[in-house]
Amino acid sequence: MPGESLLERPGFWSNHLGAVCGDGECAEQPVPEWFGDDGADADALSEILFDPDRWPVFRVPAEDGPGIVVIHRNLDGDHGTDHLLTRPGGGHVEQITGRGRDVSGTGLTWRELIRIADSPSPTAEGVQDAAARLLLLFPLLTDPDVPDAAAARLTAALVAVGAPPGTVRRAAEHLLSHLTGRSRHDPTWASPLSGGR
Repeated sequence: MPGESLLERPGFWSNHLGAVCGDGECAEQPVPEWFGDDGADADALSEILFDPDRWPVFRVPAEDGPGIVVIHRNLDGDHGTDHLLTRPGGGHVEQITGRGRDVSGTGLTWRELIRIADSPSPTAEGVQDAAARLLLLFPLLTDPDVPDAAAARLTAALVAVGAPPGTVRRAAEHLLSHLTGRSRHDPTWASPLSGGR
């Protein structure tokens, strides 16, 4: 089911971004309040996001190259988040990650993530807001060397979707340090955006 309408619901961002630390490697787990949500909102939305009868899909088309589709895979006993790389003009789709399953191990560099976030395709259906696009794709970040401006960009995106000023810096730093503190793929591998596998 198209999931774009869920982006405006309380509890969405705490579910989506809190899952970044769901691998148990964080000493401190994000809490819904970091994203402007409360526990009840997060629980209510998780029932929608992980409903086995519906698989919310978030389309992030890009005008100048490949886009991404984020799918909440809700199979009984096999749930997680899959990311599909879509090529302009449709036709070819490639699964680049699958949380909870080892698919290809690739992700996006900061530069690739920003390119997609900042180049919506106004004629295609899907998420058009740059902040929401960045945050939807943020779990794909595998770049251990993000620029200094990354924290400010992530903070601004979190504020744009409702994160409170008192916790937004903490949330941004926590998420960035979690994803950039470890390499998920060999840096010599080619990016899926350049046709590599």
